[in-house]
Amino acid sequence: MKFAKQNSLLSLPWFSFGILAIMALSFSLHFWGLGRFNMLVFDEVYYVKYARNYLSNQPFFDAHPPLGKYMIAVGMWLGSQVLGKDLNSLSSTAIYPWIYRWMNALIGSFFPLVVGGIAYLLTQRRSYALIASLFMAVDGLFLVESRYALINIYLVMFGLLGQLFLLTALTNRGKNRQIWLFFSGISLGASVAVKWNGLAFLLAIYILWFLAWFLQLFPQNRPDNSPEISSNRFTIRQVKESILQNLTEINFLQVTIFLAVIPAIVYALVWIPHLEINKDTNFVKVHQQMLGFHQNMKSGPKVHPYCSSWYTWPLVIRPVVYLFEKSATSAKAAALPPLPSGIKQATYSVYGMGNPVLWWLSSLAILLLIGLLLKRVWLWFKNLLHRGNSQISYYNYFPQTKELWLVAYVVINWSAHFLPWIKVTRCTFVYLYMSASVFAFLGLAWLVDRWLQSYQSRLRIMGVTAIFLVLAAFVFCLPIYLGLPLSLPEYQLRIWLKSWI
Repeated sequence: MKFAKQNSLLSLPWFSFGILAIMALSFSLHFWGLGRFNMLVFDEVYYVKYARNYLSNQPFFDAHPPLGKYMIAVGMWLGSQVLGKDLNSLSSTAIYPWIYRWMNALIGSFFPLVVGGIAYLLTQRRSYALIASLFMAVDGLFLVESRYALINIYLVMFGLLGQLFLLTALTNRGKNRQIWLFFSGISLGASVAVKWNGLAFLLAIYILWFLAWFLQLFPQNRPDNSPEISSNRFTIRQVKESILQNLTEINFLQVTIFLAVIPAIVYALVWIPHLEINKDTNFVKVHQQMLGFHQNMKSGPKVHPYCSSWYTWPLVIRPVVYLFEKSATSAKAAALPPLPSGIKQATYSVYGMGNPVLWWLSSLAILLLIGLLLKRVWLWFKNLLHRGNSQISYYNYFPQTKELWLVAYVVINWSAHFLPWIKVTRCTFVYLYMSASVFAFLGLAWLVDRWLQSYQSRLRIMGVTAIFLVLAAFVFCLPIYLGLPLSLPEYQLRIWLKSWI
Protein backbone atom coordinates (compact mmCIF):
# COMPACT_ATOMS: atom_id res chain seq x y z
CA MET A 1 0.00 0.00 0.00
CA LYS A 2 1.27 3.43 -0.89
CA PHE A 3 0.58 6.29 1.42
CA ALA A 4 1.16 10.00 1.16
CA LYS A 5 4.59 10.99 2.40
CA GLN A 6 3.46 14.28 3.93
CA ASN A 7 2.34 14.22 7.53
CA SER A 8 -1.12 15.44 6.50
CA LEU A 9 -1.90 16.93 9.87
CA LEU A 10 -5.08 18.98 10.14
CA SER A 11 -4.51 22.66 10.72
CA LEU A 12 -4.97 23.65 14.34
CA PRO A 13 -8.19 25.71 13.77
CA TRP A 14 -9.89 22.85 11.91
CA PHE A 15 -8.74 20.34 14.49
CA SER A 16 -10.00 22.51 17.36
CA PHE A 17 -13.32 23.01 15.60
CA GLY A 18 -13.64 19.26 15.02
CA ILE A 19 -12.92 18.37 18.65
CA LEU A 20 -15.36 21.03 19.89
CA ALA A 21 -18.05 19.71 17.54
CA ILE A 22 -17.51 16.12 18.71
CA MET A 23 -17.60 17.18 22.36
CA ALA A 24 -20.80 19.18 21.77
CA LEU A 25 -22.34 16.09 20.17
CA SER A 26 -21.19 13.92 23.07
CA PHE A 27 -22.64 16.21 25.75
CA SER A 28 -25.91 16.55 23.85
CA LEU A 29 -26.33 12.79 23.46
CA HIS A 30 -25.52 12.11 27.10
CA PHE A 31 -27.74 14.74 28.70
CA TRP A 32 -30.72 15.00 26.35
CA GLY A 33 -33.74 13.26 27.90
CA LEU A 34 -31.63 11.89 30.75
CA GLY A 35 -34.64 11.53 33.04
CA ARG A 36 -37.09 10.29 30.43
CA PHE A 37 -37.56 6.93 32.17
CA ASN A 38 -38.77 7.69 35.68
CA MET A 39 -37.79 4.28 37.00
CA LEU A 40 -34.76 2.21 37.88
CA VAL A 41 -33.33 0.71 34.68
CA PHE A 42 -31.40 -2.59 34.64
CA ASP A 43 -28.67 -2.65 37.34
CA GLU A 44 -29.75 0.73 38.67
CA VAL A 45 -31.91 -1.34 41.01
CA TYR A 46 -28.65 -2.38 42.71
CA TYR A 47 -26.24 0.51 42.29
CA VAL A 48 -28.62 3.32 43.19
CA LYS A 49 -29.65 1.37 46.29
CA TYR A 50 -26.01 0.78 47.23
CA ALA A 51 -25.21 4.47 46.72
CA ARG A 52 -28.10 5.41 49.01
CA ASN A 53 -26.81 2.94 51.58
CA TYR A 54 -23.48 4.79 51.64
CA LEU A 55 -25.27 8.11 52.11
CA SER A 56 -27.42 6.71 54.94
CA ASN A 57 -24.72 4.48 56.54
CA GLN A 58 -26.64 1.25 55.90
CA PRO A 59 -24.55 -1.98 55.81
CA PHE A 60 -24.75 -4.17 52.69
CA PHE A 61 -22.76 -6.62 50.55
CA ASP A 62 -21.77 -6.06 46.94
CA ALA A 63 -19.76 -8.33 44.66
CA HIS A 64 -17.57 -5.49 43.36
CA PRO A 65 -15.23 -2.95 44.97
CA PRO A 66 -16.96 0.24 46.13
CA LEU A 67 -15.57 3.15 44.09
CA GLY A 68 -18.21 3.05 41.34
CA LYS A 69 -20.99 3.30 43.91
CA TYR A 70 -19.14 6.12 45.69
CA MET A 71 -19.21 8.08 42.44
CA ILE A 72 -22.95 7.56 42.06
CA ALA A 73 -23.46 8.49 45.72
CA VAL A 74 -21.48 11.73 45.29
CA GLY A 75 -23.59 12.55 42.25
CA MET A 76 -26.78 11.87 44.19
CA TRP A 77 -25.68 14.07 47.10
CA LEU A 78 -24.67 16.95 44.85
CA GLY A 79 -27.76 16.54 42.69
CA SER A 80 -30.00 16.68 45.75
CA GLN A 81 -28.35 19.90 46.86
CA VAL A 82 -28.93 21.54 43.48
CA LEU A 83 -32.24 20.04 42.34
CA GLY A 84 -33.84 19.71 45.76
CA LYS A 85 -35.16 16.75 47.72
CA ASP A 86 -38.80 16.71 46.55
CA LEU A 87 -40.22 13.21 46.70
CA ASN A 88 -40.77 11.38 43.43
CA SER A 89 -43.96 9.31 43.49
CA LEU A 90 -43.04 7.27 40.40
CA SER A 91 -39.52 6.08 41.09
CA SER A 92 -38.96 3.58 43.89
CA THR A 93 -35.93 5.62 44.95
CA ALA A 94 -38.13 8.62 45.96
CA ILE A 95 -35.69 10.86 44.04
CA TYR A 96 -35.72 11.96 40.43
CA PRO A 97 -33.61 10.14 37.77
CA TRP A 98 -31.50 13.21 36.95
CA ILE A 99 -30.16 13.16 40.49
CA TYR A 100 -28.66 9.67 40.23
CA ARG A 101 -27.74 9.76 36.52
CA TRP A 102 -26.08 13.11 35.88
CA MET A 103 -22.65 12.11 37.22
CA ASN A 104 -22.47 9.16 34.81
CA ALA A 105 -23.57 11.37 31.92
CA LEU A 106 -20.90 13.94 32.76
CA ILE A 107 -18.08 11.40 33.01
CA GLY A 108 -19.24 9.58 29.88
CA SER A 109 -19.28 12.79 27.86
CA PHE A 110 -15.49 13.09 28.18
CA PHE A 111 -14.59 9.71 26.63
CA PRO A 112 -14.00 11.18 23.12
CA LEU A 113 -11.60 13.76 24.54
CA VAL A 114 -9.60 11.21 26.57
CA VAL A 115 -9.37 8.69 23.71
CA GLY A 116 -8.44 11.47 21.29
CA GLY A 117 -5.70 12.56 23.69
CA ILE A 118 -4.27 9.03 23.80
CA ALA A 119 -4.34 8.82 19.98
CA TYR A 120 -2.55 12.16 19.63
CA LEU A 121 0.17 11.35 22.15
CA LEU A 122 0.89 8.07 20.38
CA THR A 123 1.31 9.60 16.92
CA GLN A 124 1.22 13.43 17.08
CA ARG A 125 -1.38 13.21 14.30
CA ARG A 126 -4.41 15.45 14.70
CA SER A 127 -6.31 13.60 11.98
CA TYR A 128 -5.90 10.30 13.84
CA ALA A 129 -6.95 11.88 17.13
CA LEU A 130 -10.05 13.37 15.50
CA ILE A 131 -11.16 10.06 13.93
CA ALA A 132 -10.57 8.17 17.19
CA SER A 133 -12.60 10.79 19.09
CA LEU A 134 -15.43 10.54 16.58
CA PHE A 135 -15.61 6.75 16.80
CA MET A 136 -15.67 6.98 20.59
CA ALA A 137 -18.54 9.49 20.47
CA VAL A 138 -20.76 7.29 18.30
CA ASP A 139 -20.56 3.99 20.16
CA GLY A 140 -23.91 2.84 21.49
CA LEU A 141 -22.81 0.79 24.49
CA PHE A 142 -20.73 3.60 25.99
CA LEU A 143 -23.63 5.99 25.43
CA VAL A 144 -26.17 3.73 27.14
CA GLU A 145 -23.89 2.86 30.07
CA SER A 146 -23.24 6.57 30.61
CA ARG A 147 -26.90 7.56 30.66
CA TYR A 148 -27.82 5.32 33.60
CA ALA A 149 -26.43 4.88 37.10
CA LEU A 150 -24.10 1.98 36.22
CA ILE A 151 -20.43 1.53 37.11
CA ASN A 152 -18.61 0.19 34.03
CA ILE A 153 -17.82 3.65 32.66
CA TYR A 154 -15.85 4.50 35.81
CA LEU A 155 -13.67 1.42 35.38
CA VAL A 156 -12.89 2.35 31.76
CA MET A 157 -12.48 6.08 32.38
CA PHE A 158 -10.06 5.67 35.29
CA GLY A 159 -8.10 3.06 33.30
CA LEU A 160 -7.85 5.27 30.21
CA LEU A 161 -6.81 8.24 32.34
CA GLY A 162 -4.08 6.05 33.82
CA GLN A 163 -2.82 5.31 30.31
CA LEU A 164 -3.16 8.94 29.23
CA PHE A 165 -1.14 10.12 32.24
CA LEU A 166 1.49 7.45 31.56
CA LEU A 167 1.88 8.60 27.95
CA THR A 168 2.11 12.19 29.19
CA ALA A 169 4.82 11.10 31.63
CA LEU A 170 6.78 9.59 28.74
CA THR A 171 6.83 12.98 27.01
CA ASN A 172 8.35 14.61 30.10
CA ARG A 173 11.48 14.07 32.15
CA GLY A 174 12.65 14.62 35.68
CA LYS A 175 10.22 15.80 38.31
CA ASN A 176 7.39 16.35 35.83
CA ARG A 177 7.61 12.72 34.73
CA GLN A 178 7.31 11.49 38.30
CA ILE A 179 4.28 13.71 38.90
CA TRP A 180 2.48 12.27 35.88
CA LEU A 181 3.48 8.73 36.87
CA PHE A 182 1.99 9.42 40.29
CA PHE A 183 -1.31 10.49 38.72
CA SER A 184 -1.19 7.44 36.46
CA GLY A 185 -0.80 5.13 39.46
CA ILE A 186 -3.72 6.78 41.26
CA SER A 187 -5.99 6.44 38.22
CA LEU A 188 -5.03 2.81 37.61
CA GLY A 189 -5.67 1.95 41.25
CA ALA A 190 -9.04 3.67 41.01
CA SER A 191 -9.93 1.55 37.97
CA VAL A 192 -9.31 -1.66 39.93
CA ALA A 193 -11.32 -0.18 42.81
CA VAL A 194 -14.39 -0.13 40.53
CA LYS A 195 -14.05 -3.70 39.28
CA TRP A 196 -11.18 -6.17 39.41
CA ASN A 197 -10.97 -6.37 35.62
CA GLY A 198 -9.41 -2.90 35.78
CA LEU A 199 -6.19 -4.86 36.42
CA ALA A 200 -5.98 -5.37 32.65
CA PHE A 201 -4.87 -1.74 32.21
CA LEU A 202 -1.90 -2.44 34.48
CA LEU A 203 -1.17 -5.78 32.80
CA ALA A 204 -0.90 -4.12 29.39
CA ILE A 205 1.48 -1.48 30.74
CA TYR A 206 3.73 -4.13 32.29
CA ILE A 207 3.87 -6.03 28.99
CA LEU A 208 4.70 -2.87 27.02
CA TRP A 209 7.41 -1.93 29.53
CA PHE A 210 9.00 -5.37 29.26
CA LEU A 211 8.77 -5.23 25.44
CA ALA A 212 10.49 -1.86 25.31
CA TRP A 213 13.40 -3.14 27.41
CA PHE A 214 13.60 -6.36 25.40
CA LEU A 215 13.78 -4.57 22.04
CA GLN A 216 16.43 -2.20 23.34
CA LEU A 217 18.79 -5.16 23.33
CA PHE A 218 18.75 -5.15 19.53
CA PRO A 219 20.28 -2.36 17.42
CA GLN A 220 18.30 -0.79 14.62
CA ASN A 221 19.08 0.80 11.32
CA ARG A 222 16.72 2.64 8.99
CA PRO A 223 17.58 3.99 5.51
CA ASP A 224 16.76 7.63 6.19
CA ASN A 225 18.54 10.84 7.11
CA SER A 226 18.33 10.37 10.86
CA PRO A 227 21.42 10.95 13.03
CA GLU A 228 23.65 7.91 13.19
CA ILE A 229 26.70 6.71 15.10
CA SER A 230 29.24 4.08 14.10
CA SER A 231 29.52 0.69 15.71
CA ASN A 232 32.13 -2.03 15.20
CA ARG A 233 30.17 -3.75 12.44
CA PHE A 234 27.02 -1.75 11.83
CA THR A 235 25.78 1.80 11.64
CA ILE A 236 23.14 2.12 14.34
CA ARG A 237 20.36 4.66 14.54
CA GLN A 238 19.91 6.20 17.98
CA VAL A 239 16.74 8.27 17.54
CA LYS A 240 13.61 7.05 19.29
CA GLU A 241 10.59 7.22 17.01
CA SER A 242 7.80 6.55 19.53
CA ILE A 243 7.24 7.87 23.03
CA LEU A 244 6.56 4.27 24.04
CA GLN A 245 10.29 3.62 23.59
CA ASN A 246 10.78 6.03 26.50
CA LEU A 247 9.45 3.25 28.71
CA THR A 248 13.08 2.14 28.99
CA GLU A 249 13.76 5.40 30.83
CA ILE A 250 11.49 4.16 33.63
CA ASN A 251 13.43 1.75 35.81
CA PHE A 252 12.16 -1.20 37.80
CA LEU A 253 12.00 0.78 41.05
CA GLN A 254 9.83 3.47 39.44
CA VAL A 255 7.52 0.88 37.92
CA THR A 256 7.22 -0.80 41.30
CA ILE A 257 6.47 2.42 43.18
CA PHE A 258 4.26 4.28 40.71
CA LEU A 259 2.58 1.41 38.86
CA ALA A 260 2.27 -1.21 41.59
CA VAL A 261 2.56 0.21 45.11
CA ILE A 262 0.56 3.40 44.53
CA PRO A 263 -2.32 1.59 42.76
CA ALA A 264 -2.38 -0.93 45.63
CA ILE A 265 -2.48 1.86 48.23
CA VAL A 266 -5.27 3.64 46.37
CA TYR A 267 -7.23 0.41 46.13
CA ALA A 268 -6.86 -0.24 49.86
CA LEU A 269 -7.78 3.32 50.86
CA VAL A 270 -10.95 3.22 48.77
CA TRP A 271 -12.29 0.47 51.03
CA ILE A 272 -12.13 2.53 54.24
CA PRO A 273 -15.63 4.15 54.02
CA HIS A 274 -17.18 0.81 53.06
CA LEU A 275 -15.60 -1.01 55.99
CA GLU A 276 -16.56 1.79 58.37
CA ILE A 277 -20.21 1.15 57.47
CA ASN A 278 -19.93 -2.65 57.34
CA LYS A 279 -18.28 -3.24 60.70
CA ASP A 280 -19.11 -6.96 60.74
CA THR A 281 -16.47 -7.64 58.07
CA ASN A 282 -12.88 -6.67 57.27
CA PHE A 283 -10.63 -6.21 54.23
CA VAL A 284 -9.67 -9.89 53.95
CA LYS A 285 -13.12 -11.30 54.70
CA VAL A 286 -14.96 -9.07 52.23
CA HIS A 287 -12.57 -10.12 49.46
CA GLN A 288 -13.12 -13.76 50.29
CA GLN A 289 -16.87 -13.17 50.04
CA MET A 290 -16.52 -11.38 46.70
CA LEU A 291 -14.29 -14.08 45.26
CA GLY A 292 -16.68 -16.78 46.45
CA PHE A 293 -19.61 -14.99 44.83
CA HIS A 294 -17.92 -14.91 41.41
CA GLN A 295 -16.60 -18.47 41.68
CA ASN A 296 -20.00 -19.88 42.62
CA MET A 297 -21.94 -17.96 39.98
CA LYS A 298 -22.94 -20.23 37.12
CA SER A 299 -23.71 -19.38 33.52
CA GLY A 300 -26.51 -19.88 31.02
CA PRO A 301 -29.98 -18.43 30.35
CA LYS A 302 -31.32 -19.83 33.63
CA VAL A 303 -28.89 -17.61 35.53
CA HIS A 304 -29.61 -14.54 33.39
CA PRO A 305 -31.30 -14.31 29.98
CA TYR A 306 -28.55 -12.09 28.59
CA CYS A 307 -25.48 -14.13 29.54
CA SER A 308 -23.07 -14.22 26.61
CA SER A 309 -19.76 -15.96 25.92
CA TRP A 310 -16.57 -13.94 25.43
CA TYR A 311 -16.17 -14.85 21.75
CA THR A 312 -19.58 -13.36 20.89
CA TRP A 313 -18.78 -9.86 22.18
CA PRO A 314 -16.76 -8.43 19.24
CA LEU A 315 -19.44 -9.75 16.85
CA VAL A 316 -22.34 -8.08 18.73
CA ILE A 317 -24.24 -11.36 18.86
CA ARG A 318 -25.91 -11.04 22.26
CA PRO A 319 -26.52 -7.51 23.57
CA VAL A 320 -28.26 -6.77 26.86
CA VAL A 321 -31.78 -5.32 26.76
CA TYR A 322 -31.79 -2.81 29.59
CA LEU A 323 -35.42 -1.82 29.09
CA PHE A 324 -38.33 -2.92 26.94
CA GLU A 325 -41.84 -1.60 27.53
CA LYS A 326 -44.99 -1.34 25.44
CA SER A 327 -46.86 1.84 26.26
CA ALA A 328 -50.27 0.21 25.82
CA THR A 329 -49.72 -2.72 28.18
CA SER A 330 -46.89 -1.70 30.51
CA ALA A 331 -47.60 -1.73 34.21
CA LYS A 332 -45.05 1.12 34.39
CA ALA A 333 -46.91 3.30 31.88
CA ALA A 334 -46.96 6.29 34.22
CA ALA A 335 -43.16 6.21 34.42
CA LEU A 336 -42.72 6.18 30.62
CA PRO A 337 -42.29 9.35 28.55
CA PRO A 338 -45.51 10.72 27.00
CA LEU A 339 -46.22 9.54 23.48
CA PRO A 340 -45.86 12.01 20.61
CA SER A 341 -49.08 13.66 19.44
CA GLY A 342 -51.21 11.42 17.22
CA ILE A 343 -49.56 8.15 18.33
CA LYS A 344 -51.65 5.81 20.47
CA GLN A 345 -49.10 3.10 21.26
CA ALA A 346 -45.38 2.51 20.88
CA THR A 347 -42.52 0.43 22.20
CA TYR A 348 -39.68 1.82 24.31
CA SER A 349 -36.44 -0.13 24.27
CA VAL A 350 -32.93 0.56 25.53
CA TYR A 351 -30.21 -1.78 24.23
CA GLY A 352 -26.83 -2.17 25.86
CA MET A 353 -25.21 -2.78 22.50
CA GLY A 354 -22.22 -1.39 20.67
CA ASN A 355 -22.56 0.38 17.35
CA PRO A 356 -22.71 -2.80 15.25
CA VAL A 357 -20.80 -1.49 12.23
CA LEU A 358 -18.16 0.13 14.44
CA TRP A 359 -17.67 -3.08 16.42
CA TRP A 360 -17.60 -5.32 13.34
CA LEU A 361 -15.11 -3.11 11.49
CA SER A 362 -12.94 -2.64 14.58
CA SER A 363 -12.88 -6.41 15.12
CA LEU A 364 -11.62 -6.86 11.54
CA ALA A 365 -9.09 -4.10 12.16
CA ILE A 366 -7.75 -5.88 15.25
CA LEU A 367 -7.34 -9.12 13.29
CA LEU A 368 -5.46 -7.21 10.58
CA LEU A 369 -3.18 -5.53 13.12
CA ILE A 370 -2.48 -8.84 14.86
CA GLY A 371 -1.51 -10.28 11.48
CA LEU A 372 0.76 -7.30 10.78
CA LEU A 373 2.44 -7.64 14.16
CA LEU A 374 2.93 -11.39 13.78
CA LYS A 375 4.46 -10.85 10.34
CA ARG A 376 6.97 -8.39 11.80
CA VAL A 377 7.82 -10.78 14.61
CA TRP A 378 8.38 -13.57 12.08
CA LEU A 379 10.71 -11.39 10.00
CA TRP A 380 12.58 -10.44 13.15
CA PHE A 381 12.91 -14.08 14.22
CA LYS A 382 13.92 -15.14 10.71
CA ASN A 383 16.71 -12.58 10.64
CA LEU A 384 17.87 -13.73 14.05
CA LEU A 385 18.29 -17.27 12.71
CA HIS A 386 20.44 -16.00 9.83
CA ARG A 387 22.39 -13.49 11.87
CA GLY A 388 25.72 -15.24 11.54
CA ASN A 389 25.54 -15.67 7.74
CA SER A 390 26.08 -12.12 6.56
CA GLN A 391 25.54 -8.50 7.41
CA ILE A 392 21.87 -8.07 8.32
CA SER A 393 19.44 -5.78 6.57
CA TYR A 394 18.07 -4.02 9.62
CA TYR A 395 15.33 -2.38 7.58
CA ASN A 396 13.40 -5.66 7.89
CA TYR A 397 14.82 -6.40 11.32
CA PHE A 398 11.72 -5.55 13.37
CA PRO A 399 12.24 -1.76 13.07
CA GLN A 400 10.78 0.13 16.02
CA THR A 401 8.86 2.67 13.99
CA LYS A 402 6.23 4.95 15.52
CA GLU A 403 3.40 3.14 13.73
CA LEU A 404 4.68 -0.30 14.64
CA TRP A 405 4.74 0.75 18.29
CA LEU A 406 1.18 2.03 17.94
CA VAL A 407 0.11 -1.34 16.54
CA ALA A 408 1.81 -3.09 19.47
CA TYR A 409 0.13 -0.72 21.93
CA VAL A 410 -3.32 -1.38 20.47
CA VAL A 411 -2.93 -5.16 20.15
CA ILE A 412 -1.38 -5.66 23.60
CA ASN A 413 -4.02 -3.56 25.34
CA TRP A 414 -6.86 -5.22 23.46
CA SER A 415 -5.46 -8.68 24.27
CA ALA A 416 -4.96 -7.85 27.96
CA HIS A 417 -8.60 -6.78 28.27
CA PHE A 418 -10.17 -9.50 26.13
CA LEU A 419 -8.23 -12.76 26.26
CA PRO A 420 -8.36 -13.35 30.07
CA TRP A 421 -12.13 -13.81 29.77
CA ILE A 422 -11.52 -17.08 27.91
CA LYS A 423 -10.92 -18.82 31.24
CA VAL A 424 -13.97 -17.33 33.00
CA THR A 425 -16.88 -19.75 33.40
CA ARG A 426 -19.38 -17.58 35.29
CA CYS A 427 -22.19 -15.68 33.55
CA THR A 428 -20.65 -12.82 31.59
CA PHE A 429 -22.13 -9.93 29.61
CA VAL A 430 -21.18 -7.92 26.54
CA TYR A 431 -20.41 -4.80 28.59
CA LEU A 432 -17.31 -6.59 29.87
CA TYR A 433 -15.84 -5.97 26.40
CA MET A 434 -16.09 -2.18 26.78
CA SER A 435 -12.48 -1.57 27.79
CA ALA A 436 -11.15 -3.84 25.03
CA SER A 437 -13.40 -2.18 22.46
CA VAL A 438 -11.71 1.20 23.01
CA PHE A 439 -8.43 -0.21 21.72
CA ALA A 440 -10.21 -1.86 18.82
CA PHE A 441 -11.62 1.59 17.95
CA LEU A 442 -8.09 3.02 18.10
CA GLY A 443 -6.92 0.30 15.71
CA LEU A 444 -9.71 0.99 13.24
CA ALA A 445 -9.15 4.75 13.45
CA TRP A 446 -5.46 4.23 12.64
CA LEU A 447 -6.31 2.22 9.52
CA VAL A 448 -8.94 4.72 8.40
CA ASP A 449 -6.51 7.62 8.90
CA ARG A 450 -3.88 5.87 6.79
CA TRP A 451 -6.44 5.12 4.09
CA LEU A 452 -7.52 8.75 3.97
CA GLN A 453 -3.87 9.87 3.51
CA SER A 454 -3.19 7.34 0.75
CA TYR A 455 -2.23 8.19 -2.83
CA GLN A 456 -4.62 5.44 -3.97
CA SER A 457 -8.19 6.62 -4.53
CA ARG A 458 -9.45 3.12 -3.69
CA LEU A 459 -8.08 3.38 -0.16
CA ARG A 460 -9.36 6.92 0.31
CA ILE A 461 -12.82 5.74 -0.70
CA MET A 462 -12.53 2.88 1.80
CA GLY A 463 -11.73 5.35 4.57
CA VAL A 464 -14.63 7.66 3.75
CA THR A 465 -17.00 4.69 3.39
CA ALA A 466 -15.98 3.26 6.79
CA ILE A 467 -16.69 6.57 8.53
CA PHE A 468 -20.01 6.95 6.70
CA LEU A 469 -21.16 3.42 7.60
CA VAL A 470 -20.23 3.89 11.27
CA LEU A 471 -22.15 7.17 11.45
CA ALA A 472 -25.14 5.78 9.55
CA ALA A 473 -25.38 2.74 11.84
CA PHE A 474 -25.25 4.97 14.90
CA VAL A 475 -28.02 7.26 13.66
CA PHE A 476 -30.16 4.28 12.67
CA CYS A 477 -29.72 2.58 16.07
CA LEU A 478 -30.03 5.79 18.08
CA PRO A 479 -33.71 5.20 18.99
CA ILE A 480 -32.80 1.96 20.81
CA TYR A 481 -29.90 3.68 22.57
CA LEU A 482 -31.95 6.64 23.79
CA GLY A 483 -35.20 4.74 24.30
CA LEU A 484 -37.20 6.74 21.75
CA PRO A 485 -40.78 5.61 21.00
CA LEU A 486 -40.99 3.26 18.02
CA SER A 487 -43.82 1.42 16.38
CA LEU A 488 -43.42 -2.36 16.41
CA PRO A 489 -42.31 -2.48 12.72
CA GLU A 490 -39.79 0.31 13.35
CA TYR A 491 -38.42 -1.58 16.33
CA GLN A 492 -38.20 -4.86 14.42
CA LEU A 493 -36.34 -3.08 11.60
CA ARG A 494 -33.50 -2.45 14.05
CA ILE A 495 -33.28 -6.05 15.25
CA TRP A 496 -30.77 -7.37 12.71
CA LEU A 497 -30.17 -10.73 14.43
CA LYS A 498 -32.59 -13.05 16.22
CA SER A 499 -30.18 -13.18 19.15
CA TRP A 500 -30.80 -9.47 19.76
CA ILE A 501 -34.30 -10.15 21.13
